Amino acid sequence: MKLPGRMAVLGLLAGFCLPRLAPASAYNGRPKLIVIVVIDQFRGDYLERYRDEFGEGGFRLLIDHGANFSGCNYNYANPSTAPGHATLLTGAYTDGHGIQANQWWDPQKKRRVSSVEDDATKLVGIPADRVGASPHNLLSDTLGDELKLATQGKSRVFGISLKDRASVLAAGYAGDGAYWIDSKTGAWITSTYYRSDLPKWAEEFNRSKGREKYLNREWKDGNGRLLRTTDPPAPKAKDADDVDYFELVGATPFANDYEFDFARELVTHEKLGDGAATDLLVVSLSANDILGHKVGPDSPEMHAMALALDRQLTDFFDFLGHQIGLANVWIALSADHGVSPAPPAAARVHIPGANLQPKDLRVQVNHILSAQLSAGHPAEYVRDFDYPLIWLNEDVFGRARIKEIDAEHDVGEALKQVGLRGYYTRSQLAKNELPQSEAGSRYAHSYSPLGGWYVLGVPKPFFVGVGSGTDHASPYTYDTHVPLAFYGVPFQPGTYRGHSEPVDLAVTLASLLGINAPTQASGRVLTEALVPARAPQGDPR
Repeated sequence: MKLPGRMAVLGLLAGFCLPRLAPASAYNGRPKLIVIVVIDQFRGDYLERYRDEFGEGGFRLLIDHGANFSGCNYNYANPSTAPGHATLLTGAYTDGHGIQANQWWDPQKKRRVSSVEDDATKLVGIPADRVGASPHNLLSDTLGDELKLATQGKSRVFGISLKDRASVLAAGYAGDGAYWIDSKTGAWITSTYYRSDLPKWAEEFNRSKGREKYLNREWKDGNGRLLRTTDPPAPKAKDADDVDYFELVGATPFANDYEFDFARELVTHEKLGDGAATDLLVVSLSANDILGHKVGPDSPEMHAMALALDRQLTDFFDFLGHQIGLANVWIALSADHGVSPAPPAAARVHIPGANLQPKDLRVQVNHILSAQLSAGHPAEYVRDFDYPLIWLNEDVFGRARIKEIDAEHDVGEALKQVGLRGYYTRSQLAKNELPQSEAGSRYAHSYSPLGGWYVLGVPKPFFVGVGSGTDHASPYTYDTHVPLAFYGVPFQPGTYRGHSEPVDLAVTLASLLGINAPTQASGRVLTEALVPARAPQGDPR
């Protein structure tokens, strides 16, 4: 198998050191390291759209020299960052791992809570006394957790991302570390769930002002056209205090550079790939999502972002080749969700769509319910709306002596009046009272027992719940179609166009490693892409 550039030599050298016919097993450190790259908001069609513009060592390492599953789709209706990362690493959908959204309404706290915030923890790495994060809401363990169990803690497991939910849900319960950035300053932080202070190498990384080298930069495309800058606003600017590192740098390829800088330090200082058991690193790249929400998938900026990421992956894979040897590494690539075309872009080709404001829709739903249930007297029957997911005010319905099943039905019917195609209630989902159809299956997989009363609306295609830009969290292919590709010794290179799902990633890797799949896993082993096992010498079979 031909490897790009100098990685070919490294791969061959590593191959002499590690017999290729030795059976893979997490217990004996074969492979030495698994790297899972998750690109936040990266649609499956991007790999084909830009394929001819990619170089040899990035995406094409996986799609030309690895096993590429071109028809991979999530089989649930709520593709977002937190559910997507939980799905990839547990091999289960929301009905198995419990993570339905990035945030949800907590009826006890009377506010939205993050999927990973944990009052029992504190943030580590910044002076402020702020609530930390943990995987405590996960109802399943992860691939990393099973790796730790199988090797009695010898494997090292890490997750990194700009976002806390992406790194925490990837690292799982037993992870050695999950790292993300403080939104305002860009400093890398973690939680007391993992450790009481940052490791010295991470402290030094923060002190080195590596984040500052990506400020005051210009991002230009291949033709030299200026796309964005990372110039902070002038100190006297009215909105200067509202701009943070996450938004300023995050919407450019410099954010991926920053993440890869940190990943290299982690691999080096934590000595990943050096132990007696297989290690796991999950790198979740957030920049695509931060930019994509603003400009949509068909914009010149997203095109340039994909090409920049291709070069960045080439450099990172080259680093892994130098550090460990690519023959000792397995790489998997996927995404947590896709994204809808921006409604104005759809309109240009005469496809109906719209940008909707969830706040306005909530007002409309409350007005309809007030007229129906309280003789026109205004009442807040709906507490929160994260389109198309809506949470009910249990207290108001309770005072009206309306049971959950009836309250959710009333809200669902009101959602249809404000333009949604249909709805499924939490009560329906909990009892699995759903149509025996593909659509019914997607919504069944979207059920979570966490949070209070809710209704999951069915949006119209190309109608998104943001006032400008675009969004995801729908059951349609533009949101569910994502890449799924593997590179490494066990994988037979080729493009596989049959049925595959993101839940297959963890199950396939677990099988190859000889460990248990995560407890709630529902995926399958992608046997069609695996190199046939060879019998040991002397075996008469």
